[in-house]
Amino acid sequence: MGEWSQFSPGDTAPNDGDYLEIGENAFHMGINNPKIITLKKGDTFPETSNHNRKWKRKY
Repeated sequence: MGEWSQFSPGDTAPNDGDYLEIGENAFHMGINNPKIITLKKGDTFPETSNHNRKWKRKY
């Protein structure tokens, strides 16, 4: 079973890495200057700038 690709505030990070704030529909809604955070495995995702946004791992 694969891991989730989008995370909500309060979720736990599955792996170490950089995570990028995305819109609720990333294909249609680009975000200018999105927030980028660095988390360690087990850290909790912080609040986003907007309640419709999520976090996604930056590759």
